[in-house]
Amino acid sequence: MNNKRNLLIGFVISLLMLASLACEASASTATISSATLTSDSAGATATTSYAPDATFYCAVALANAPDTTKVKAVWYAVDDAGTATKFAEKEIVGSGTPIIFNASNTAGPWPVGKYRVEVYLNDKLDKTLDFAVQ
Repeated sequence: MNNKRNLLIGFVISLLMLASLACEASASTATISSATLTSDSAGATATTSYAPDATFYCAVALANAPDTTKVKAVWYAVDDAGTATKFAEKEIVGSGTPIIFNASNTAGPWPVGKYRVEVYLNDKLDKTLDFAVQ
């Protein structure tokens, strides 16, 4: 009788642990429906080329995003050898759309060359956008 009771208790505990793990592993339904480099803070004019004195903008549109959705933009300068150097990063938590990220250079004009921005959704790289300063 004691063995049956112990087996039943072990089974119930196992079920509770599995249910707990299933709840923790549930994935967000959020997706990035688009990410676009733009030349304006409204996200209206798409571009892949900026002037040295410009502010870089990236407009990110979300779909099915709960209020706890994390979106992050990480900005890089890319040298001729392809080595990327991070110069800005910003994370926003929320479900609004579009989310507008920007990077500006208060120290003077941007150097002419290649750049990129990586867009992360809930800490996973989702989009990479390449652009240039000319």
